[in-house]
Amino acid sequence: MNILNQPSPYDPRLVQPMRDELTRIGFTELRTPAEVDALLGVERAPMLVVVNSVCGCAAGVARPALAAALRTAARRPAHLATVFAGQDVDATARARSYFAGYPPSSPCLALLKEGRVVWLLERARILGRDPREVAADVVSALEEWCR
Repeated sequence: MNILNQPSPYDPRLVQPMRDELTRIGFTELRTPAEVDALLGVERAPMLVVVNSVCGCAAGVARPALAAALRTAARRPAHLATVFAGQDVDATARARSYFAGYPPSSPCLALLKEGRVVWLLERARILGRDPREVAADVVSALEEWCR
């Protein structure tokens, strides 16, 4: 159930492969607001937080770009975390509360350091791009902020 006490519109069995794409490459799922706060609320080391989604730009661009970026980046954040928009609604809302100054976006890739967003790639900057272009953006952000 989500904050509106309505069941998720997505069948969890259909969404699981989309979750697995990120957990397979090292992302930890944050499924509740408490799990989000336990990491985002206290961790100061660089972390990459992904708002995952069922949309085509998440499937065709964002998730493949993340996999490619993490394979090639010389620097990596201390933590990789993900929430799933439309599935884990309350956890997603809580994660977005840490992205001060940015409107909600799914998918969304946010790099946090010392508890604040230092880089964020919104859906508008993912949609219609090639995964290699987005991967290059991710690698550039990791190189800059994960020292």
